[in-house]
Amino acid sequence: MSSAEHNASLCRTVRHARVQQLITADENALSELQAVLATLPICSTGRVFIEVPDASWIGEVSAPARMVVTWLDRSTRSGAPGTGRACATGAALSRAVAAWADEMLCAEDDATRVTLLGGYLGTADIVDHLTGRLGMTADAIHTPERFGLTTAR
Repeated sequence: MSSAEHNASLCRTVRHARVQQLITADENALSELQAVLATLPICSTGRVFIEVPDASWIGEVSAPARMVVTWLDRSTRSGAPGTGRACATGAALSRAVAAWADEMLCAEDDATRVTLLGGYLGTADIVDHLTGRLGMTADAIHTPERFGLTTAR
């Protein structure tokens, strides 16, 4: 189906196939996140995880109605269990996405579209989890080209 054929009335039909989205970002990628979300069909489903330094960064993002947006405030989270350290950049994002993916990406023929816009460390951990533990192919994951983590699509 071409994008020209995708419209609001088609999205309301029961038999319309909806591809699940998994999108991540951090405080440095908020404008890029908004651009990605603006390109999604209104019928998109899935999850958006956004990691920020503290609650002052939490704001409004325009996502399709069937998508859940979760803000991850690093200042209220701990580091690795038993260390007493603060949550490192990317850690909250990688933990949240790994937990979500372990529960939601269980079918072998899963066609979830993954777009990872966060920083390098969290993004690398997420790619490792999705490809290593869940068997997703690297070319099914979109990351910033500068990271060199996945094949560009």
